[in-house]
Amino acid sequence: MEAVHRGDVVEVDASGRMLHVIGDPDRVVNLRSAVKPFGLLALLRAKGTNELDLTSEELALMASSHSGEDLHVRTLQAMYRRLQISTSVLQPGVAAPLDALTAARLARDGERPGVVRHMCSGQHTVFILLAKLGGWPMDGYWEPEHPAQRAYADAVAAIFGVRSDKLVTGLDGCGILTYGFRLRQVAEAYAVLADPAALRAADPRAAFAADLVVIRDAMLAHPEMVAGSRERLDTSLMKASDGTIVSKSGMEGLRGVGILPGARGDGSPATGIAVKLEDGDGNDRATYSTAVEALRQVGALEGQALRSLARYHRVPSLDSHGRLAAEAIPEFELAPVGELTR
Repeated sequence: MEAVHRGDVVEVDASGRMLHVIGDPDRVVNLRSAVKPFGLLALLRAKGTNELDLTSEELALMASSHSGEDLHVRTLQAMYRRLQISTSVLQPGVAAPLDALTAARLARDGERPGVVRHMCSGQHTVFILLAKLGGWPMDGYWEPEHPAQRAYADAVAAIFGVRSDKLVTGLDGCGILTYGFRLRQVAEAYAVLADPAALRAADPRAAFAADLVVIRDAMLAHPEMVAGSRERLDTSLMKASDGTIVSKSGMEGLRGVGILPGARGDGSPATGIAVKLEDGDGNDRATYSTAVEALRQVGALEGQALRSLARYHRVPSLDSHGRLAAEAIPEFELAPVGELTR
């Protein structure tokens, strides 16, 4: 045994009731990229879909941490051309593609990394489009006091049921604010994303149900836009589950997963799962393995869907000759919360 990863997992329904847990469900985590489906709500609240004639592919890309493949770049550039916005406005930083094959091809061809290949260029586009709709300056859209940033924060606060001025914030790696919440709050938000109709009419979040459905369905319809076409768990989970699971990673070992109603049989309710690895899991092997195992244990993955995710469930490490040298093996058991509280 060369490494041991520790972490926390919690399953919650849309009302906030915990169902399964291991570790600390009240651990405070930075949402990082797991915020993207909820921040995108700001653009829909501003009527951006209709005003800017946005496609579902474009919406999925704006909820993404994409791999920087050509399909992502083409979609992004086409949107900017149509809306007559220069991509020079984008300021997420310069990054090589996450996709190894694309990165190798660009290096071979002498293409330098750029902003459009950055995993967060879709999210940053949300701020730029909010500025266009609001008539606000696009320069400095990443600054915390920019109106587009405040609109984005308002959307996040609304879904997480807090006041905007009470948000716990930090600075994300791409230069914008990130938000801190308890792990079980993250799971609840993903349960809401999985089934916005489950919200009670008296719940203030019910006002955003239709927009959340649009975001969820865009992600499910275009999973390659949310992550990538090769070896990205978010994409693979949504494809393997045949549209019954919506998934979005964060950084530092965080992942939010929404399990849609009916995923575990007729009449089964929607729930959300949040996973956090203590050490940040820099190579993703523990986060991948933990997420798939948690979904197996709660009955959301089985049979062929589970088998198709075997490379994520027990992530292999190969030697220089392509031989299996090691595997990431998930060893934990989620506890039903009802049994803990008897």
